[in-house]
Amino acid sequence: MKYMMFVCVDGDPDPDTTNEPDIDEWVATNDAKGRRLQGHVLAPASAATTVRVRNGQLLISDGPFTETKELIVGYDLIECADLDEAIEVARTHPMARGGRIEIRPFADFEQ
Repeated sequence: MKYMMFVCVDGDPDPDTTNEPDIDEWVATNDAKGRRLQGHVLAPASAATTVRVRNGQLLISDGPFTETKELIVGYDLIECADLDEAIEVARTHPMARGGRIEIRPFADFEQ
């Protein structure tokens, strides 16, 4: 199964900074195992554009909503046998300690 991992900051990092994992090692390990299919860091939130349509009107604003505390800073597309394996991959990601990882399976419209 393919899963999208949204890598986010949330303002409440793990206070225990001992044995913090290295992102380059995480990438190399998961690339070597064929689990990480793609991933990248995103430009800062200040470069974002939000697009909405309300009552037929196009509304465009720069950046995310100002009250947003959690920001997506990157993503990884992974392929795992099941959700348990995806959780294990996410658990070892450095941002699981410094922020949060949201895992979502790709929708299967054929079922």
